[in-house]
Amino acid sequence: MKRVVIVGGGFAGVSCARRLTSNPGVHVTLIDKNNYQQFQPLLYQVATALLGPGKAGFSLRSLLRGHANVDVKLAEVVSANLTTRTVETADGKKYQGDFLILAAGAQVNFFGTTGADKYAYPLYSLRDAELLRSRILMLLESVDREPSLIEQGALNFVVVGAGPTGTETAGSLGHLIETAKKDLYNSLEWTKAQVFLVDHGHTVLNGFSKKSQEYAVGKLERQGVQIRFGVAVEEVHSGHVLLSDGTRILTRTAIWAGGLKASSLSDALGIQTGRGGRIDVQPDFSIAGFPGVYALGDFANITGADGPLPQLASVAQQAGYYCAHHIAAAIAGKPGKPFHYFDKGIMAMIGRNAAVAELGKKRHEMTGPIAFAAWLGVHALLLIPNRAKIEAFLDWAWDYFGGSNVNAVLDRPEQVAVNWQADEEKQMLQKIG
Repeated sequence: MKRVVIVGGGFAGVSCARRLTSNPGVHVTLIDKNNYQQFQPLLYQVATALLGPGKAGFSLRSLLRGHANVDVKLAEVVSANLTTRTVETADGKKYQGDFLILAAGAQVNFFGTTGADKYAYPLYSLRDAELLRSRILMLLESVDREPSLIEQGALNFVVVGAGPTGTETAGSLGHLIETAKKDLYNSLEWTKAQVFLVDHGHTVLNGFSKKSQEYAVGKLERQGVQIRFGVAVEEVHSGHVLLSDGTRILTRTAIWAGGLKASSLSDALGIQTGRGGRIDVQPDFSIAGFPGVYALGDFANITGADGPLPQLASVAQQAGYYCAHHIAAAIAGKPGKPFHYFDKGIMAMIGRNAAVAELGKKRHEMTGPIAFAAWLGVHALLLIPNRAKIEAFLDWAWDYFGGSNVNAVLDRPEQVAVNWQADEEKQMLQKIG
């Protein structure tokens, strides 16, 4: 029996494992520091309380149940010997395979921005999304109790980065404010709530068509989002962010959607990495010079027929399926087939009943309710558990037809609390000094 070790339980790793388990001559060991797969395209909806965490996180053991030839190990891989196809975990355990698949995902890239790693809220993991949701709800509760906190930026939200994640998050924040205003916190002075979207570029949704970008900007502005193009965030502090043009925005919630890089495992492989710290791979996703070793998903730089492929869930999922078939062919002594990416297009949700979609390789453009429906359909299909598909659709339908669907559970109050008195004293001391 051939042993396959897979590092990472994201789209690529799980897709590969699910396909390989149908081969009785293969034993799969899937290793991840979490015991669940996180559905990254929906994390911003968890963060803005539109969906509960259970709609964006799924047990790995449940996803792979019913297969005797797969083991799931809860551990963090910290190093790998590509020559022997052996990985070592933080607790000192080693796992060796005939094939090694590195699908360890990505981590946030703060690009050296002062204070960002300490005070900004990234949005890449389920834990990130849950912390951000609790932070937002904590601020709403604090202002409801003490309205004067608005003057300290309690209702100012700064989203850094106008790519898909940042744009969707800004739009969803606008939706949350509208919903909370009507149904949950109707005594708050909502006219002072502000959402800022900051990017050093000059448009939202880089990579989309001009029509889609203009539609997104228009929708965001109508929701009250203040867009600041051509400036970067220089510093992030506990009570404000400083922009490159000298502007200081009071805020207690800086949301970082400014970029990603490969997970820290890429630094422990002993090989040169490529763009974004990711591993450059060959057309079959193998790593040159190391037979039987592959890199997938956000951990790899994958090149398609028309150039580099983006870090999208659909790319990772298809790469996982392909790699499983490629390994099965190699075990059977058959030649592998070239990888062909089926381009489903790109899309982003801007708010309730508002989205942009450019479908297929030719990028057929859609905006508004039709694009909104397409977004819902594609993302529901990407969900692996059938129950999750149904539950997500029900939540979206309830929000669309019933109005409020805010998952306003403040479950991490200690981790997201603001020491307002300490901040005030610090500011007073700085003024005196």
